[in-house]
Amino acid sequence: MAHPDLASTPVSYVLRHANVLGPTGAFTGPLDVQVSNGIVEAVAPHLPAHDDIGPSIDFSGLFVMPGVFDCHLHAGVPSYDALELLHTPFSRRTLETAQVLRRTLESGVTTVRDAGGLDAGVRDGVAAGFVPGPRLQVSVVALGPTGGHGDGFLEGPGIECSVDYMQPDYPGRPPSRVDGVEEMRKAVRLVLRAGADWIKLIATRGVLSASGGGFDEELDLDEIAVAVAEAARRGRSVMVHALGGPAIGHAVAAGARSIEHGVFLSEADAQRMAASGCSLVPTLVIYDKLAQLAHGGSLQGERQIRARAVGDVLGEAVAIARAAGVSIAVGSDFAHRADHGNNLAELPLLRAAGLSAEEVLLAATWNGAVLCGVNDRFGRIAAGYVFDAIVLEQDPADLEVFASPGAVTGVWKGGVPVVDHPRFCALG
Repeated sequence: MAHPDLASTPVSYVLRHANVLGPTGAFTGPLDVQVSNGIVEAVAPHLPAHDDIGPSIDFSGLFVMPGVFDCHLHAGVPSYDALELLHTPFSRRTLETAQVLRRTLESGVTTVRDAGGLDAGVRDGVAAGFVPGPRLQVSVVALGPTGGHGDGFLEGPGIECSVDYMQPDYPGRPPSRVDGVEEMRKAVRLVLRAGADWIKLIATRGVLSASGGGFDEELDLDEIAVAVAEAARRGRSVMVHALGGPAIGHAVAAGARSIEHGVFLSEADAQRMAASGCSLVPTLVIYDKLAQLAHGGSLQGERQIRARAVGDVLGEAVAIARAAGVSIAVGSDFAHRADHGNNLAELPLLRAAGLSAEEVLLAATWNGAVLCGVNDRFGRIAAGYVFDAIVLEQDPADLEVFASPGAVTGVWKGGVPVVDHPRFCALG
């Protein structure tokens, strides 16, 4: 349950006799975890007990691991129904976003890299404690070309619109459609001015593109390269939506930090990614859902065709990336209220795609922290690290425990419980 009274929460405490996820992705224990003012002070067996380190809580038989990183989420998008979103006031969407952020945090995701939809105001509002939510890194808008994956132009009234109105317009929002090098340069500068932590590019179509066709390249090498260069001038990196084809190679050659989806990844591109340190965020869970919708008849036309094509090769890119030594990070790509909060369902799909259980747990924690550039403070349960953590009742070795909501029975952010495990709650 959510913690009822944060004021009564001790600032220092020791979780005793827990099984703790280590740097290899395996649990070891029993170990004691000493936390003080949100920071892990020590992890070792049989830590001494004294008044200065606060109360001890018996965590024997429980499994403690770092909070999960969702490196590809659309927390500001509650639906794929364009008509619904067009009729929804922006203020209501903002309030629903707050609900989504709470659910996401309570699911065990303590850090999110949002891939389009959240702006700096939401990020900073969560950081200020206005609403509960994960730590946020935002890209504000996803940049793509006219007629591309992000373009949902409404032909009838002749109104510019993002696909399915996923990125609503509002005062101060940077442009999302760019054509050519100079427009890209200006757009990146505007997105950075708006406070973005990442630049998100759309280099191919996606399953839900409004336009027809396959997964053709939509940004060329020069356009991607200028985006990377402009982002680098401000100390920012670029994430590139690219399902396959030349777009992946161009993104890697230009210096992109991560490839999003990469469904049709080739062995040659995987080798280039590994050599350059470019990560893969495969987002299997959303493609599995879209393939199910296609087979059930809920998707029609080109969307159905593309969803089936992606479902037919689901997980193959993960195996290719793993063989090449590419770092893989977890991302759900959720953009619907029915899915938000079930982010950890990505983990068993990564296991089914060929990663070991240890590799999956590192993808969900350490690899995400590295990709987000915060692995000096987050992503491990170790001395000196911020205590963002989750607890499970049973050994998650087969990872199927993550397939259903409710597996995570305790969540801490900065040492403060946001979902209070019953044993911890007993302190109050």
